Amino acid sequence: MGKKIQKLPDSELDVMIALWNGHQEMTRSEIEEFMNKKKKLAATTILTLLSRLEKKDFVSIKKSGKAYLYSALVSQEEYQQQEGKHVLEKLYDNSVKNFVATLYQGKQIGQSDIDELESFLQELNKDN
Repeated sequence: MGKKIQKLPDSELDVMIALWNGHQEMTRSEIEEFMNKKKKLAATTILTLLSRLEKKDFVSIKKSGKAYLYSALVSQEEYQQQEGKHVLEKLYDNSVKNFVATLYQGKQIGQSDIDELESFLQELNKDN
């Protein structure tokens, strides 16, 4: 991931989530169908969001017959890495420990999460 990926507003991120969870090329109606499971948006609103995402180089648009096909240009993993790094830097002074401590103190992390994290850390230690 060479270039910096900008943070998306929630509405645009919802469109990207639809694209990441769909198939490689999706029509506007397929995106709309996925998004309507959470929140109903007008077709024109979705088209506006797709247009914004194209201008930001998150989405490509290709004409296929009478339909337009939309594809993600930024992967979910790339976006998550960028956003995760940004949150750690801005809110937790680059400390994973502080981040996890905040989740634990806020009662948002349970024993199964701790066990999963411990297992993940052991796996990382094996790889290093």
